[in-house]
Amino acid sequence: VTSRPHHNDNCSFEQQIRSVFSLGAFSEVVLAEEKRTQRLVAIKCIPKKALEGKENSIENEIAVLHKIKHANIVSLEEIFESKSHLYLVMQLVSGGELFDRIIEKGFYTEKDASKLIQQILDAVKYLHDMGIVHRDLKPENLLYYSMEEDSKIMISDFGLSKIEDTASVMSTACGTPGYVAPEVLAQKPYSKAVDCWSIGVIAYILLCGYPPFYDENDAKLFEQILKAEYEFDSPYWDDISDSAKDFIVHLMKKDPNVRYTCEQALQHPWIAGDTALDKNIHESVSAQIKKNFAKSKWKQAFNATAVVRHMRRLQLGSSHEGPNPTMPGPCRTHLLMPEEDGYIFV
Repeated sequence: VTSRPHHNDNCSFEQQIRSVFSLGAFSEVVLAEEKRTQRLVAIKCIPKKALEGKENSIENEIAVLHKIKHANIVSLEEIFESKSHLYLVMQLVSGGELFDRIIEKGFYTEKDASKLIQQILDAVKYLHDMGIVHRDLKPENLLYYSMEEDSKIMISDFGLSKIEDTASVMSTACGTPGYVAPEVLAQKPYSKAVDCWSIGVIAYILLCGYPPFYDENDAKLFEQILKAEYEFDSPYWDDISDSAKDFIVHLMKKDPNVRYTCEQALQHPWIAGDTALDKNIHESVSAQIKKNFAKSKWKQAFNATAVVRHMRRLQLGSSHEGPNPTMPGPCRTHLLMPEEDGYIFV
């Protein structure tokens, strides 16, 4: 395996944690240990055959990752290349998925949600200041750095990111339907304002546990989004502050020209002031999350919790108990790193 130039940058969160020990159509992510420091990392293994016709996509992801260094974004640490594969060595986060942590809490308030959104806004403002648009912000791409109670949140998945060119305006339709801005669905030219819309959707979900737009029929779902039609339904929003609702309304403006920027959102009283309430809303929010987002995690064969447990055993130095959940994918078969490359699979 030959080493390529590398930087300390950022990477794809959801893919790291949710795909560790698993195979995908495009890539595999495996858990590895840096031999020198015994530090755990995630290695994203991409078969070069799978890159045929997708070179621009992976080049864009790497270009984005190489530009970014922020405390709330997963970093790309090294790149290796063999005849058959490309290997991205990434920072490993072990705190689990956003929704899982909220459900596990016994106490959860608007202030907790406000602190989460503030971190997301800080990170996305950093991206926007660098001319980078994430384009696929959603709860599944938000993971906790560690299992500590006060752990920071981390943003991931830069597969759809785009570095804004001052000479062009983005118009490619992409993103996850429930979180995508109206102008994207309308196939109109769009900009970094699409990320601010998505943050508004995430804030909405964090305060009630269900999405602002939903329909089994995609056409009807898109119609709701295109019209920016959503409600603060009773009883779920009865105990939520007017300030929180005002914050969301400003981020979810149909017209991107009047939609809050990250900088404006960071100055809103719900983020910068003390208007976020201390009342415990855990029971209602967690019940709705379980009801509306169960399919996103609990039906997976290998989920973040399994990975965290596995890593805990490793960090405690205990033996591997029970069957090894790691699958013998092509990355394990072909990633024969020489001693000097300094990584072993765990």
